[in-house]
Amino acid sequence: MSTNLDIKVHHLTRVEGHGNIVVNMTDGVLEKARLEIVEAPRYFEAMLKGRSFHEAAIITSRICGICSLGHQMTSFKATEQALGLEVSEQTVLLRKLLVHGATLQSNILHALFLAAPDFLKVGSVFPLVASHPDVVKAALRMKRLANEIAEVISGRAVHPISCVPGGFTALPTPAQLLSLKEKLENQMVPDLAFVAEVLASLAAEIPAFTRETEYISLRSDDDYALYDGDICSTDTGRVSDAEYLGMTNEFIVPHSTSKHCKVNRSSYMVGALARWNNNHDRLCPAALAVAGKLGLEPGCYNPFMNTIAQVVEAVHCALDSVEIIDELLTRGIVDEQPNQEPTRFGTGIGATEVPRGILYHEYTYDRQGRIAAANCVIPTGQNLGNIDDDMRQIVPEVLDRPEKEIAHLLEMLVRAYDPCISCSVHMLDVKFVK
Repeated sequence: MSTNLDIKVHHLTRVEGHGNIVVNMTDGVLEKARLEIVEAPRYFEAMLKGRSFHEAAIITSRICGICSLGHQMTSFKATEQALGLEVSEQTVLLRKLLVHGATLQSNILHALFLAAPDFLKVGSVFPLVASHPDVVKAALRMKRLANEIAEVISGRAVHPISCVPGGFTALPTPAQLLSLKEKLENQMVPDLAFVAEVLASLAAEIPAFTRETEYISLRSDDDYALYDGDICSTDTGRVSDAEYLGMTNEFIVPHSTSKHCKVNRSSYMVGALARWNNNHDRLCPAALAVAGKLGLEPGCYNPFMNTIAQVVEAVHCALDSVEIIDELLTRGIVDEQPNQEPTRFGTGIGATEVPRGILYHEYTYDRQGRIAAANCVIPTGQNLGNIDDDMRQIVPEVLDRPEKEIAHLLEMLVRAYDPCISCSVHMLDVKFVK
């Protein structure tokens, strides 16, 4: 068993930047175990200053190509609260449908294109085309249908165009909604059931690592909280989203250009596993059945199970989308103009669950409807401290393993959080220097 390690992973590529994994152990003493974020700050809050409320969501959607819709939804909520813009029930239903589509897009991408190769011990999704063609085909079908939800409801799969502050500039037709419903029921739901069976057969490949931590997500009395709700901590319960600064407490660390966060402990986790731990009682019966099949239980402290939680909530999102479409069709699509007449000018806060966790936007508007101040707290940043804490615990636990196996485990750990890694699968180039 080695008691001296010098692990350096240069440029763990993310959509929003680059990071390095650094682990140093000398004579059995762990000196460093952390994810170093080395990308220059992007200053989106500064870009927003002086911008009209019509532009805020367009700008912030560019923070992330995968979560562009989530940033838009959160931006809309902050702007509408600040300007007193009331939105219709139809708008809320369409937005919830969009959030489900975005969650399906990302969760499927991560679980089947990024994480599954880890479980099957291959370097990327490409070997699975030959070894598991049915799984790859199902993943592609589901990803395409999730994209179609965004296209039908908001005009485009990435950086949507028809959803705006106060409502929508264009609305889906009943025929389009009915087509989505039929595809969800006849394609998405069966494909998810098939994927659940595949993942159940790979359960032994999920590392049995646990570290008790704080989980934070939205929580609602009405549904599985993705679009709206209070901030909920497994440690201290629920608070209003108006208290988000006290639930993030961003601070600077020397090894990262991205801020870290903490609340009641040295770190906390956001994302699908946090949502599961806080909201599993709000999931539909079919999703809970999949959770049971995949060994996901309430109070789970294994970060590697975040991928399983993503699949479970994908089942819920698909089935809840069907219910939302039924409600929209029963109500009838009303041709309504977006409400963009401010009744006040002040500060607004938006909190929404995007695939990687809870996202916050806060804007202050002047009397001309232009942003005077802005703040965005991103899920990946909230998870960085927890990744570091996991690494500090897991490295000493696996010193008896071969170096290649340790490298693979560290890769899996970082990917389990579903950070914004660049397109498709990038394996981490882990090198051990003794």
